[in-house]
Amino acid sequence: MKHILVVGGGLIGIRHVDAVKAHPNCTLVGLVDPDMSITCDAPRFADMSEVDAHVDGVIIATPTHLHAAHSIEAVQRGWHVLIEKPVAGTVEDAQKLEAVLAASDVASLVGHHRRYHAPVQQLKSVVQGGQIGEVVNVSLIWAMRKPDAYFEGNWRTAGGSPVMINLVHDIDLLRFVLGDIAQAVALAGRSLRGTARIESGAIALGFEGGVTGTISFADTSPSPWGFEAGTGENPNIGTTQQDMLWITGTKGAISFPSMTLWQGQDWGSAAQRVEFAANVNAKVPLDAQLDHFLDVMDGADPLIDVADAAKTLAIALGIENQLITQMKARVAS
Repeated sequence: MKHILVVGGGLIGIRHVDAVKAHPNCTLVGLVDPDMSITCDAPRFADMSEVDAHVDGVIIATPTHLHAAHSIEAVQRGWHVLIEKPVAGTVEDAQKLEAVLAASDVASLVGHHRRYHAPVQQLKSVVQGGQIGEVVNVSLIWAMRKPDAYFEGNWRTAGGSPVMINLVHDIDLLRFVLGDIAQAVALAGRSLRGTARIESGAIALGFEGGVTGTISFADTSPSPWGFEAGTGENPNIGTTQQDMLWITGTKGAISFPSMTLWQGQDWGSAAQRVEFAANVNAKVPLDAQLDHFLDVMDGADPLIDVADAAKTLAIALGIENQLITQMKARVAS
């Protein structure tokens, strides 16, 4: 029975609390958050320094800029860490965390939980197994309208960019399936909420193997396209079951999450849909991630460690910085 502490009582933190409480091999030590009005059926602490109970592992679900500091504090107390994405606010912070971990006996895992989706694992297998031939390009759409209240009276008021909150997941998904990204060029969309906050845009990607791709994103559009909407993985977001990712190759193409597979020859005849069944999650991916965290604490290799997650972070930050520069230039002109 592992004793798990959750740090951060926001939307994802409470989901972690519920997952730990429901897991047969975990017990919830408590929830750490300076906002003591947040309640849960477990002890409450305003700070990790107040925790005097036995802890095996800690789930860090605080705002991104606090991830590294909170994780380092946990490592120094000998607690294994599961860190929500992004792994840190800066690449430098991620590197500091990696160095502290390397000098310890503490295990770590980063919460890019989409890697635990059965259809995502299947998509990687199909692509790498050559069923669509050599991959040529990829297109991804993430577009939904976030409610205005999402940005009010919290840390998102001054930022809340969908790149670091949402697209960082999609970037990691693409890296997991297609390999590392060598180049990313971003174009900022217009601001509809009357702020300088990043709201929409387009991104061109170049992968190390020569694959190219695009991401189109917006947090101002109530569209049916997005990972959360397509898979139904987030209870706070409506489910549409529509595809949001399309990968083409020299022998065919596949769309996700429906896992609709096409194969063909040339334009003289239509590509044919191939009978293919999408795998179904045996567990909620967040629960599967918790299972894996318990294994990592016992010595298993992490599905994504801090060094790997730092690569995803670097790409996301590069995109974010390009967009911020463009937004500032618009305000100044």
